[in-house]
Amino acid sequence: MVSSLIAKGAFSVARSASRSQVRAISSSVVVSKDHVTEIYLRELKAYKAPAKAADAHVGQVRDFHAPQPPKAPVVPSSAELSSQLETYAAAEPDLAPKKSDKGGELTEGEDVNAYLREAAADHKVEAAHH
Repeated sequence: MVSSLIAKGAFSVARSASRSQVRAISSSVVVSKDHVTEIYLRELKAYKAPAKAADAHVGQVRDFHAPQPPKAPVVPSSAELSSQLETYAAAEPDLAPKKSDKGGELTEGEDVNAYLREAAADHKVEAAHH
């Protein structure tokens, strides 16, 4: 029994000692500082950008010149328009290629109006005998 009492006492002492060690480790955490981050932030705050010259942009940027506004078109008068229309109406139309007897195309010298009359005329279609 004595040995069991001693064992129980030793066990409780060991358990209480381990609890105090655990508590001491968990409650006394030392916050370590990040020295690299501190140095970086200090240097970043102390940085001053070099001053730029007032004419530093010369040669890098072209000067802007606004384009010329378009000119308004000249509107002909009604007399000019009527003379142009009369000239157009009196002009002879260009001759189109004439129809040949062989291929159905127009050749020079053949009348276009005759071709149109022939095309508009009724054609007799013979019934096919089977």
